[in-house]
Amino acid sequence: MALQQPVLIGRPEKRIMESERKDDKDMEHYIVYWPQDVVNALKKAKDEGPIKVVYGSIHSRMPSIASVREGDIIYPVSLIKNQFYVMARLPVEHKEQAFDYCLRELGTQHSALIPDGIAMECRNAGGGIYYWTGNCESYHDRESVPKGMRIISLSEQVEKPHQAHQEPFNCCSKHAAWGTGGSSICPRPLPAELVPGLRFGPKGKERPLTFRRDGTVLPSSLTSTGA
Repeated sequence: MALQQPVLIGRPEKRIMESERKDDKDMEHYIVYWPQDVVNALKKAKDEGPIKVVYGSIHSRMPSIASVREGDIIYPVSLIKNQFYVMARLPVEHKEQAFDYCLRELGTQHSALIPDGIAMECRNAGGGIYYWTGNCESYHDRESVPKGMRIISLSEQVEKPHQAHQEPFNCCSKHAAWGTGGSSICPRPLPAELVPGLRFGPKGKERPLTFRRDGTVLPSSLTSTGA
């Protein structure tokens, strides 16, 4: 979801997006939509950042961030009571498979897509062990797992302390864009005159928002897949 031009948010001394920054010239600016239930969950968890990661998935609820590159900037936005808010600013220092980020930083998979060549050791409701791959193939014992596949044992899957926003809010996350210079997470009102300039959708195919007759945004126009 590309943001064509940097946007100024809030009072001049509190700008979260600054178009005059010299180091922003070669950066792309992206917006990603956080549904209100995600914002409410972060508030309940008292997660005020700083923001560390943004995920992209194969589903419209958490669209792809395949076009995002290291050096770009991502701005999660949300629609709360028909008012747009910028929730945070994340300069992207690294982009990798969501699976790798989750396993390293969170300790477990958190429903991220399993890459080819990996089998996860799992435990079923009855306590039995089985092995699961990204191709939705299941093996009932270690010996049945194809040779050459890396098996991630249960002992390697131990949850680590982390912030609530570091968990993907949807299944099948594919990419994780992360950095160490993120802002705090809190709603910052986007001036109404800037809202019509927002574009959602895959890079190069962005579409403007759709408005109802009363001037409010149609939520379905916020969930275009792709970045």
